[in-house]
Amino acid sequence: MFNIMSIFVGIVTLILMIPAVFPLLGALNWILVPMALFGALIGLISSKRSGQNFCLLVAAFGALRLFLGGGII
Repeated sequence: MFNIMSIFVGIVTLILMIPAVFPLLGALNWILVPMALFGALIGLISSKRSGQNFCLLVAAFGALRLFLGGGII
């Protein structure tokens, strides 16, 4: 059950990250990266690791976008 919740949080975060790729909307990642890490925390409770790994991948993508944009843009 926790694995499904983690995957759901990861999918919602990934969908919300699509507009954050565009310039001037990158600051949205400051909200979305912790949201993905929360999904990974939920996945940590589960016995399966697919949801956790997916959320960590989404968080890494958002963190990379923040790094490339200088943290603001």
